Amino acid sequence: MKAARLWVILTSFAIALLLTILPLPPLGEALRPQWVAMTLLYWNLYFPERVGIFWGWSVGLLLDATTESVLGQHALSFSVIAWLAIELHRRIRLFPLVQQSLSIWALLLIERLLSLWIMGATGTPTPSLIYWMPSILSMLLWFGFFFLLRDLRHHFG
Repeated sequence: MKAARLWVILTSFAIALLLTILPLPPLGEALRPQWVAMTLLYWNLYFPERVGIFWGWSVGLLLDATTESVLGQHALSFSVIAWLAIELHRRIRLFPLVQQSLSIWALLLIERLLSLWIMGATGTPTPSLIYWMPSILSMLLWFGFFFLLRDLRHHFG
């Protein structure tokens, strides 16, 4: 992988992680988009041979450590959605952007379901319905997010 391309990928993950751990008021925390998952899905769709399941596991483990969640919660869910995105990347990339954002939403919902399952298995109280809002906001933000990362990807080859 070219050094500039690796730098762009690592920087995008670092920025997504910073946006995820940035302190916000309680409502902002509850509505925070799934920045790291969106970044992972973008790179899985457009560089599946470079950013794969191991990246999902690694980034998920880093997110677990920085957000004080159950160790392995995000690692498992990110690995699963990375695998699904890589398996479906040829189809999803052909979709118009509106359908692509719906596919991203489905993958993000799978990630939230797996996290909810792990929270239930560890005895964490069940969250309210606002738990599902970050997936919807992430789907709506996918349009701008896609163009931003696409332009960065094209700029750095």
